[in-house]
Amino acid sequence: MLLEHGLVTLSQLEWAAQQQGTAPGSSVLRTLVDAGAVDEVQALQAIAADCRLPFMRISAAEVDKAVFALLATGDQETYQAVPVRRDGDAVVVATSDPVNVFLADDLKARLNAPVRFIVTPWRDLKRTIEELSPGQERKAEEILKGIKTITEDDVEVLAEQVEQMADLEMLASESPVIRYVNFLIASAVKEGVSDIHIEPQEDSLRIRYRIDGVLFEQSAPPSQRHLAIISRLKIMANLDISERRLPQDGRIRVSVEGRKVDLRISTFPMSHGEKCVIRILDDRMTVVGLERLGMAEDTLEAFQEQVRQPLGMILVTGPTGSGKSTTLYSALRTVDRNSMNICTIEDPVEYELPSANQAHIREGIGFTFAAALRCLLRQDPDVILVGEIRDKETARIAVQAALTGHLVFSTLHTTDAPASITRLIDIGVDPYLVTASVNVVLAQRLARRICENCKTDLAAPTQMVAAFLEKCDASPEQLYRGAGCDECHQSGYKGRIGLYELLVMDDDLRELISRCPSLATLRHAARDKGMRPLVEDGLRKAAVGLTTVEEIMRVTAL
Repeated sequence: MLLEHGLVTLSQLEWAAQQQGTAPGSSVLRTLVDAGAVDEVQALQAIAADCRLPFMRISAAEVDKAVFALLATGDQETYQAVPVRRDGDAVVVATSDPVNVFLADDLKARLNAPVRFIVTPWRDLKRTIEELSPGQERKAEEILKGIKTITEDDVEVLAEQVEQMADLEMLASESPVIRYVNFLIASAVKEGVSDIHIEPQEDSLRIRYRIDGVLFEQSAPPSQRHLAIISRLKIMANLDISERRLPQDGRIRVSVEGRKVDLRISTFPMSHGEKCVIRILDDRMTVVGLERLGMAEDTLEAFQEQVRQPLGMILVTGPTGSGKSTTLYSALRTVDRNSMNICTIEDPVEYELPSANQAHIREGIGFTFAAALRCLLRQDPDVILVGEIRDKETARIAVQAALTGHLVFSTLHTTDAPASITRLIDIGVDPYLVTASVNVVLAQRLARRICENCKTDLAAPTQMVAAFLEKCDASPEQLYRGAGCDECHQSGYKGRIGLYELLVMDDDLRELISRCPSLATLRHAARDKGMRPLVEDGLRKAAVGLTTVEEIMRVTAL
């Protein structure tokens, strides 16, 4: 439809379809809109005309709250659909995804009524969901109350031993802004937030917390406070408050109720002002044992056996935020730290590991992963953790270290375990060196756990889930879902669990890799050798009620 109306090019459409394959929870239109390739309003008006559906902008004031409550908030976001009002026996539903072929049947089953669609931009739906979702008014009141009770001393900026601390007199500039920023940080730390997003909009300010891998919008101050908030964070991170045209990165070491927390600050110039993302690294985040990460028993035993090897390379792969560092540190905990010299090179150091020698890189002064690793090899290490293999030089030195009597742990960003092998070859490592050095590759994702407080049986899967299960050739006897409660903020999920795919190298795979096979060939061979794909591991966990099929669809690519 978009192509016929001249709103996108064929190459843009193909690109969006490809992106959808790596992020199954999104639609082609959503991908194009997020990338700025198409105007959402124009696109939806064209689609609505082709589908013979009315196009309409809506606001919370136009929505019947009783009808709105018929569909859980999490389902509204998943389907990109909001029940607006009743029209006789039917429910009028506003959607920004009118081309979803499963939508009508799924919502008819969920609402237990016929459905009539109107087409509405996602930003209208999202704003409506935020304003009408249970707990939003209470949340706003709690924030206002929290700001009033918090003091400038509740979040203490700690001085670094080797880095200059910002002038305390400069930090005490404007009390309301200081109190709000302190509240923002303190509340995020208490709620287990991994990232804070501060996003300027055309006429508003948006604050979002990432909890369990998903962004949730919070009540925000007036947009007029945006510049003051960003400036306050820049001062705390010792950044240039006058520079708003270029991205800046900094760090803040703070103490929240006695908890030492590292904050990584990243600013980026956007069309309506600077966007800021704060990554929270909490010293109290404990590293658990491998047996508590959620690996299947056979996967755990095979991975532990490889960790006990005296030399070679152990790779953990997955996207940012998939738990790679937690897995690596859990593995390092099993190594005898008293009789071995364990060294880590990271950006930044995410966990404190007693008796290990840990360093964080500083690319600005040339202390890169490759440079640090080259020097570290003169420090008589037994076990080395390299935070990430980013380039050919780092890969080459890490491989040489693994071949010369060291046990090397590192990470890559690839879609699955076999892709890590081809990635090393693609960046310039000779296949024979890859086969000689790599012992095992573990791919992983983090899926949200079903909230135990509101977990219930799923009477029947939606058509979208049923189609996914059929594609996977899976037929679990029972599936589960979270109904939504105060414990999980009405999302139906609380906490996360790992999904794992383990590729253990053997002589047959090494011989195949030496011939530079295609990725498809390597995947097929790995499965023949017993590698359980991420999707299969996820479906096993869904079948026993740990997560949902929708989560498996969200975090994996089939």
